[in-house]
Amino acid sequence: MTTTRIFMVRHGETLANREFRYVGARNDALSERGEEQAKLLGEALATFPIAAVYSSPLQRAYHSALPIAASHGLEVQIQDALIEGNFGTWEGLSRAEVLDRSPLDNQLLRAWEADPTMSPPEGESFAALQIRVCALVEHLAVAHPGQSIVLVSHVGPIKTLLCTALGAPLTSIFNIFLDPATISLIDWRESRHTVRLVNSHAHLGWEQARWRNL
Repeated sequence: MTTTRIFMVRHGETLANREFRYVGARNDALSERGEEQAKLLGEALATFPIAAVYSSPLQRAYHSALPIAASHGLEVQIQDALIEGNFGTWEGLSRAEVLDRSPLDNQLLRAWEADPTMSPPEGESFAALQIRVCALVEHLAVAHPGQSIVLVSHVGPIKTLLCTALGAPLTSIFNIFLDPATISLIDWRESRHTVRLVNSHAHLGWEQARWRNL
């Protein structure tokens, strides 16, 4: 049974990430801290036999992917399917701000959290996100049998892949937390997938783990 090892990397920190805002299609840059995290990602993954590095086209992911690719003498390959889900009219808002925005937004947000086929107003559903990301991964698994690859992406795409690998319902997305610049790992096989790591920040140090302060 051929395995493709997939390192799934969440991009480094942006300023909006500090405030837990919905940032999907918006093209925010890395913060100064995020740039340092990108360097640490490059160092952390330099010791693994990486065959290819793929990235979302958004700059926060692409600039997080560059040090990883450079450490292996590779080019970053852009894949639109790795882009974050679109939050539509909720872009840039926090959950609390959406709930307070209007009674309709309050109702829609709660429905969106309960039903993965629903989308934010003018946005994309988790179900649609899962379809496009899994289609890409299936294609890459065929292209890289027995190899290790890196996907630098966002919270939504990574969580949908974790749910797929675990056989968990998409509503489980809200039960998974991913810090900026962390690494998750799936051994992807045709008939069965194995989750090896989730939200690993060993390369960042315990001090940067946001859950320490929650």
